Amino acid sequence: MDEGNGCCFSILASKFTVTFVTISLTLILIRVLYVIYRSGKPLFRSKAPRALRTLIVLGSGGHTAEMLNLLSVLQKERFSPRFYVAAATDNMSLQKARTLETSLADETGVKVEETAQFMQIYRSREVGQSYLTSVWTTLIATAHALWIMFKIRPQVILCNGPGTCFPLCAIAFFFKVVGIRWSSIFYVESIARVRRLSLSGLLLYKLQIADQFFVQWPQLQGQYPRAHYVGCLM
Repeated sequence: MDEGNGCCFSILASKFTVTFVTISLTLILIRVLYVIYRSGKPLFRSKAPRALRTLIVLGSGGHTAEMLNLLSVLQKERFSPRFYVAAATDNMSLQKARTLETSLADETGVKVEETAQFMQIYRSREVGQSYLTSVWTTLIATAHALWIMFKIRPQVILCNGPGTCFPLCAIAFFFKVVGIRWSSIFYVESIARVRRLSLSGLLLYKLQIADQFFVQWPQLQGQYPRAHYVGCLM
């Protein structure tokens, strides 16, 4: 008799577990689909515009030059404070960002510390690093990116292709799903990408993480119809 009761209890527990997991996964899927559906749609309907906490992801090479060129036409008072993030091994990008913010401070008379902050993030993998050791560095980089996103909680994210942008954008999407913070992600593919997207751009496009996806060459829009062609921004 006791064995029969134990067997029935095990069956009921198994059914409950399966039902709970199924319902949980269904709710998560519905939430993810809702986030994807809402992405790209206006969130701020108030007539009086308010300043938005903005995360700007910089990268080595031409990524930073393109991003700073884009920022030169940005409404600075609308996107403030600004948080610049670059890889821990990339000192030039943050230096260029500081130069830009210093020139803006000279024009407006507002201290740089009041409008901008500069941060570094660990890379998941350095050039030439073995894949075995990159597992550990990827875990560290992910934890660091999570800490940065919790600290900043940006309302807007601007990025244009460096590898450091993907974990930050992925975490921002996760924050949307769980309701921590809704960040609008704007991705501008590098002008150097004429026929194919960068790996970061491809991931953000395929996974529908970016709210708005911009390309600078018409042939790219032909291959990726959800992208917006904006012409050459440089």
